[in-house]
Amino acid sequence: MADDYVRRTAITRLEVTDEQRDLLEETVSEWKRGCQIATDMAWGKCNAKSDVQPLAYDTVREHTDLGSQHAVLATHQAAQAITGCLERRSKGKKVSKPTFTAPTVTYDTRTMTMFDDDTVSLSTTESRVRCELALPDADDGYQRQYLDSDEWSVTESTLTARDGEFFLHVGFRRPKNDIERNTAEDGTVLGVDLGIENLAVTSTASFFSGRELTHHLRAFERVRAGLQQTGTRSAHRTLAQSSGHELRYVRDVLHRASNAIVGEALLYDCDVIAFENLTHIRDRIGASWGHKWAFRTLYEYVEYKAESVGISVKQVGSAYTSKRCAECGFTADENRPTRNEFRCQKCESEANADYNAAKNIGMRYVRRGQQSSRRTGNSQLALKSGTVTPSGGFTAHPDGFDAEFMDKPHPQRANPSG
Repeated sequence: MADDYVRRTAITRLEVTDEQRDLLEETVSEWKRGCQIATDMAWGKCNAKSDVQPLAYDTVREHTDLGSQHAVLATHQAAQAITGCLERRSKGKKVSKPTFTAPTVTYDTRTMTMFDDDTVSLSTTESRVRCELALPDADDGYQRQYLDSDEWSVTESTLTARDGEFFLHVGFRRPKNDIERNTAEDGTVLGVDLGIENLAVTSTASFFSGRELTHHLRAFERVRAGLQQTGTRSAHRTLAQSSGHELRYVRDVLHRASNAIVGEALLYDCDVIAFENLTHIRDRIGASWGHKWAFRTLYEYVEYKAESVGISVKQVGSAYTSKRCAECGFTADENRPTRNEFRCQKCESEANADYNAAKNIGMRYVRRGQQSSRRTGNSQLALKSGTVTPSGGFTAHPDGFDAEFMDKPHPQRANPSG
């Protein structure tokens, strides 16, 4: 983040009672509604927080059960989403009004209080609830480096609901030193690899199958080629109908995939989503013209949806991302014996090839912060089990946060394929 603070997030599961769960779920629902109301009112009129808040605050309060401070925060969230859209429009890209579907709620120091007994008090639509933080037993758990430090202070945080559980993404910040102010490369990065077998794979090991999409694209190409060859008026009408049907299907698939990718970035508190450069992707992976269009459309969908929630979307060079070992860095053609398999000839780690590439793509963006002579970047790559830095520093996610999958190298066996 390009401000005067270094920011980090400690993800912690909450221990909640049934009554607390109901209150938090209701708060999530009302938060989404409040953000949408504010966005609907401000869209096409204003985007600054100082303008959206007086415009929409009273209406949000009247039509939701949000407390006063959460109503303020909802108008600020709407302003941020609209600003992202306007920035994208200024670059000549199409935008649409933001919609709020993510099961999250923003908290600040007025709506959330951390206590020394490892509990947190959260505002809800009715009353505050005080929940225990499900922290690891070890005193050196990664949350402790922030919770027990005088250097880091609690700032804006996010509550996320997932499968009946609640995870508090506690935001911390500390002032940057003079060296750190010389770089804007900071934050958590989600790497994304695009392909045919798997439409998209993230560095957090989420796979989005491309088989059904490929089937429809190839079927459409055959129909399109045959009708174009016929050349009759009836054939052209059929082509137009077929094109409309297939395009609607493909766009629906791409919308669902883009929603999932942005949702993954939100879940893992990512500041950046990194894709490989799309310029020559058709030649690199042997894709059809339809796949090339689909990749570019998916990227555009992710870009505008991510920017509406404050996440940047970038592209990095694609050279050797499919042949480089994400664990040891060894690069060779022999590392990828088949389309789906990756087997490092040096360190013998094994992984799904697309997953390995996603980690390489994300780490390539992370390393941008270390390219200057000062090497001051503070970025980290999001993995399913934690975050990792270019130097190999690993920070595990808390127990209960997808802890069944481990990316961290194991001394006796190869990494799982995902």
